[in-house]
Amino acid sequence: MPMIDVYAPKGIFPDTVKRELAEQLTLTLLKAEGVSEPTETHLNNTAAYLHFMDPEDVHTAKQGDAKTVRIQVLTPPHVLTRDGQKFLVQAATELVTKLSGDPTQGERTWVLLTEAADGGWGINGVAYDLKGFAELLSK
Repeated sequence: MPMIDVYAPKGIFPDTVKRELAEQLTLTLLKAEGVSEPTETHLNNTAAYLHFMDPEDVHTAKQGDAKTVRIQVLTPPHVLTRDGQKFLVQAATELVTKLSGDPTQGERTWVLLTEAADGGWGINGVAYDLKGFAELLSK
């Protein structure tokens, strides 16, 4: 199952939108993967981890207290097509911009896509290769 980590300074998002941010990012990622009807396995295991840091812990080359957002997406190998990648980056950026309430936030939002190595994706003590992972999801 894909995993999402969101890193942002505290204060970028109102506390009231944290659940919406996590839910919409995970559903958007499943859609980007081509999952039109998520199963319970998809919904129970596609996860978003929200990391909100003290503003003074986020820096750019230009300034401290930077208002940058980083979304790191980890997927099993080869589940995102090029169109899926483009869709995910655009939709995640638009969601961050909307939920932050800052129309310029997209200019400071990075979406990084990473694939696990084949065989490097495991749950319940089993390291799955691509074929085994597809079989797991078909159950």
